[in-house]
Amino acid sequence: MLAFLDRANVGFAKQGLHDLVGISDAAFAFGASVFFVAYVVLLEIPSNLAMHKVSARAWMCRIMRGASCRPRRCSSRGSPSFYALRFMLGACEAGFFPGVILYLTYWFPDRTRAKVMSLFYFGAPLAFMFGSPLSGYLLRFDGVLGLHGYQWMFMLEGLAVTAVGVWAYFYLDDRPADAGWLDD
Repeated sequence: MLAFLDRANVGFAKQGLHDLVGISDAAFAFGASVFFVAYVVLLEIPSNLAMHKVSARAWMCRIMRGASCRPRRCSSRGSPSFYALRFMLGACEAGFFPGVILYLTYWFPDRTRAKVMSLFYFGAPLAFMFGSPLSGYLLRFDGVLGLHGYQWMFMLEGLAVTAVGVWAYFYLDDRPADAGWLDD
């Protein structure tokens, strides 16, 4: 849900980036799409190969913690820095979506996997349903501690993902065989 929230919250920052940083509509659209160049085109496959080789738990949590560059997006100073920060975020998050699907194949047999994957896919509408009001609310923090509302939104939502990444490392197991809480 938090990963999907990030895909949506950049849209909430558009007006602030336009008014306060001077990013044009075209520059915003390009910057928003640059994320997917790094995420899908360049690094998705290498990220998933690394996850399979290293460990699902460690790699997925690395992605979530590595995506801590989300809060850095609040420091955009213009179009070039917006592009760079969006690209870095895509690079940090590369492989997350297919990585979750791969991770689920370790835990659920074919007969139940579709049901579990539908719950995962349900994260997108939940992110929009709950995240949109949250993002809108955080935009109202404009001026608090000298930060703009979109900066608060990026920072707090990014820190939430980072916190979940740290927590998940200690909570998740790579495979059922590694789970001490399961009996034979």
